[in-house]
Amino acid sequence: MVTSAHEGMHRIFEERPEILTPVFGALGIELPEKTATYAVTSDVTETRPLVRHVDTVLRIEPSDGDGFLLAVEAQERRDPKKAASWAYYVAHLQSKYGLPVLLLVVCRDRATAKWATGPFDCGARGWTAQRTTPLVVGPDNLPPITDPRTAAEKPAMTAFSALAHANSPAGDAILDALGRALVHLGPDAARYFGQFMDTALGQTPAGEKWRDIVGFVNYFPGRGTVIERAYLDGVAEGEAKGEAKGVLAVLGVRGVVVSEAARARITECNDIARMNRWLALAATVERAEDLFADDEDAEGSAS
Repeated sequence: MVTSAHEGMHRIFEERPEILTPVFGALGIELPEKTATYAVTSDVTETRPLVRHVDTVLRIEPSDGDGFLLAVEAQERRDPKKAASWAYYVAHLQSKYGLPVLLLVVCRDRATAKWATGPFDCGARGWTAQRTTPLVVGPDNLPPITDPRTAAEKPAMTAFSALAHANSPAGDAILDALGRALVHLGPDAARYFGQFMDTALGQTPAGEKWRDIVGFVNYFPGRGTVIERAYLDGVAEGEAKGEAKGVLAVLGVRGVVVSEAARARITECNDIARMNRWLALAATVERAEDLFADDEDAEGSAS
């Protein structure tokens, strides 16, 4: 069954082709930064009764050499049938487009990645007629990106790193770095990566971790708004409680330290107008205590 994680692991190459050069670099293959990338139909069906689809097919036009096709397959587990399918994909694409073909298999666990490296041979009587040797990227050869500054500079590669390491010990640290990076991105990029990771990770432990990081809210810097996930998901936790989660989530994504006293003041507040004010301030304050400055000034004037 095709899952959200499966889709995300190959579609990111089409939607964010800037990850191609660093991914190829991790595989020891040079690819210049100036590389044109075009999506190619992934349908490799020859006869109607047998439908075949490569996950993603890209035409790569490097600035320093001849073009080639890249077939990207997301693989979640061992599948003996893939040896024949992959050989067919490579041969069909080369015949159809007259271009060299590379096959890249993306895996999230070491066992699958080790198996996917092949080679997969087709032959008989001691003779090999065809050999398929995929490029494989997974948690063992893709460096985890855990530095928030690097994540802000390379959000697409960080997102891909998070997918590849979703089941490894480094996964949480990568998600933390990407969450912190969101506040430094433009609103469109922040929206894309926030929603992409939510969808790609789905209902997995990594997905729950991601939703904890971005909090009960989706925060897109530059828009000045916070859309409450509590209301979108129909979770009836109470308006003030939802606002409190939003305040803490925005502070957390920005890396603002929240003391126990400040946390208690936020979570125990039932004044919706005050909570809305704190929610707006959470995007800019340097200290959590700065949220309460206007409240303290007002209380001082009243006395």
